[in-house]
Amino acid sequence: MRWAVLPLILAALPAGAETLVAARTLRAQSVIAEADVALVAGEIAGTASDPLDVLGLETRVAIYQGRPIRMGDLGPPAIVDRNQSVTLVYAAGPLVIVAEGRALGRGGVGDRIKVQNTGSRVTVNGLIAADGTVHVASGNSF
Repeated sequence: MRWAVLPLILAALPAGAETLVAARTLRAQSVIAEADVALVAGEIAGTASDPLDVLGLETRVAIYQGRPIRMGDLGPPAIVDRNQSVTLVYAAGPLVIVAEGRALGRGGVGDRIKVQNTGSRVTVNGLIAADGTVHVASGNSF
């Protein structure tokens, strides 16, 4: 009977997990490469454990050497910089309005940033598309 309980106890023990840490200090706005990360034994909640999940992403904050890499500290690489001229696009059904704007923030594909319409000086929120245009929601006015 003792031997029947032993496999159940061993199955309940946690499996060896690994946590991804910075192999060197990563400045904010750095794109992560393979040499920038290392795996260490142990699991820390909320951190990355697979290098493939973070390669090519950009750091939003500085991550110091040996510190765990949290997914919340990473995002897609920025394609729009602060003060950059961008194209604003408002679409509602067949109506499409295009205007020039100035980015008031920095972000990557899928990020929401504030943009000032250079013609009307109105500040709107928009979503950055893959081509660098900023799509404005219907709740904003130009």
